Amino acid sequence: MTDTDKEKHGKKMQSDGKMQKIMTGYYIDAKTAGETGKKVAWITSGGPVEPLIAMDIIPVYPENHGAMIGASKMGADLCQKAEEMGYSGDLCSYARADIACSVVDGGPIGGLPRPDMLVCCNNICGTVMKWYEVQARYYNVPLFILDTPFSHTKYTDEAKRYVQRQVEEYVTFLEGVCKKRLDRDRMEEVGRLSVEAQRLWQAVLDTAMNKPSPMTCFDAFFHLALIVTLRGTQTAVDYYRSLLEEMEQRVADGIGAIPNEKYRLLWDNLPIWYRLKWLSQKFAAHDACLVADTYTSAWCMSLRYMTDEGNFLDSMGEGYARAYLNIGVDEMIKIVLEMVDKYDVDGFVMHSNRSCKPYSLGQYDIQRAVQKERGIPSVIIESHMVDERSFSESQTETRIDAFMEMIGQKR
Repeated sequence: MTDTDKEKHGKKMQSDGKMQKIMTGYYIDAKTAGETGKKVAWITSGGPVEPLIAMDIIPVYPENHGAMIGASKMGADLCQKAEEMGYSGDLCSYARADIACSVVDGGPIGGLPRPDMLVCCNNICGTVMKWYEVQARYYNVPLFILDTPFSHTKYTDEAKRYVQRQVEEYVTFLEGVCKKRLDRDRMEEVGRLSVEAQRLWQAVLDTAMNKPSPMTCFDAFFHLALIVTLRGTQTAVDYYRSLLEEMEQRVADGIGAIPNEKYRLLWDNLPIWYRLKWLSQKFAAHDACLVADTYTSAWCMSLRYMTDEGNFLDSMGEGYARAYLNIGVDEMIKIVLEMVDKYDVDGFVMHSNRSCKPYSLGQYDIQRAVQKERGIPSVIIESHMVDERSFSESQTETRIDAFMEMIGQKR
């Protein structure tokens, strides 16, 4: 490969700067909400954000802020502060960092804006319920909890009725806090934009099926931000449409994310935010491209169930109740095997995340199933997604090197 080819491959995406500008504006709006008369709601990452958007409430995500803390390598100090406050080191590092941030106005943006309300959905884990109860007491604001029963194999009629009643209660809660009625036409428009943004995001991820892949999962971790924070807005739709065009152009020009893509890998679980660059470079040194992951693709899975675009609130409940972390391990295995085939991967990288037990608990079962059904090697990396005190560089490097050697031998 010539120097010109190397420069072409691995070329920085033009959309990176655009993303940063949008997110900067988003946080400025949230920080100045008190001056503009808007309300701020803290909401869990898997929570139904669309009603907030429709009510002109600014949604803020402590988990997204936790990712920023991790990427800024500020997680260890904040997690330690939370432990000094009496919180166990075994708790989610997002939760610990967020709770400490509130007390010291810490983190890369000086803490999150004060919330007017909290919205918690337990479709991703049980920790969020206690975490949000802590913050609701600290800020003395109302808290709404949307409880989603596990959908291990199917979504029963009883579960559907149960969740739908809560969706109605959720709307009533928001109307009470905002002292105004939900505009149902506006709600349907927000729902339409949400579905469109999810489809575009899935299309962006699908460009990685090409060889060479125009992006890695590390790129996806970065560009995920809008589908989380601004889902249901025209801003998200426009951004992902533009990003998709850029990815398609990279494919047409033969631009790969890795200069000499030789191996294609699948990532499982949340990113290790404070070591993204190191991990990216480590795999790239082996000519390995992490072409897909179960984390960023989870934000599109509700598309399977949000089928009634004319009545978004009705289908929204099932979409959120059947989130990736609210289904059984057998269903997860099916999804992972589909991704192995879809992206034609040679190996499976699993982050055993001490911070996220629902994501990590069934990994050994998934690992065995992938080995049995597809015969591809896998490696497990142990860490927290934010607390870098738990990361062993030497151990991780040894495991990755041995893993890549196994893949090379199979070739």
